Amino acid sequence: MKSDPKSAGLSPVDALHLRDAIRASRAAVAAGAMPFGAVLVTADGRTLTARNAPAVPGDRTGHAETNAVRDALAAFGAEALRGATVYASGEPCPMCSGTMYWAGVARVVFAGSGAAMAAQGIDTIAPGCAQMLAPLGIRVDGPWLEPDAAAVYADWAAGAR
Repeated sequence: MKSDPKSAGLSPVDALHLRDAIRASRAAVAAGAMPFGAVLVTADGRTLTARNAPAVPGDRTGHAETNAVRDALAAFGAEALRGATVYASGEPCPMCSGTMYWAGVARVVFAGSGAAMAAQGIDTIAPGCAQMLAPLGIRVDGPWLEPDAAAVYADWAAGAR
């Protein structure tokens, strides 16, 4: 993947999980979905990867972060989500931010900014994740590895969907 000058401050563990989220976003595009992926890491280190995946044709709520929370809830139970970190290939939307808040996620790390998504014709909704979650005590870090995420958005926009 391309290097991001800002990534010098990104820990190796965070970079690993964020790259996995970006890989999941590429899988979403290959499956005909919007270009987003997420990795949820529980406080005790268990991981779960998800991608955008509509439940039914036309469903616009099958976002990667929400799918990761739902899948982790089913796999690990509600208590395991408390203190978890979600790594997202794009800045989470308000719906996903609310989902992560109610699930007890403690930290969100994202790759692509809302501006990078909008540049490729991807709808975004304000406020951003940081504006929603930081006042609630959830740490939000990003954008990191944005060129890598933006490349997937560009491929999606170019019709590689």
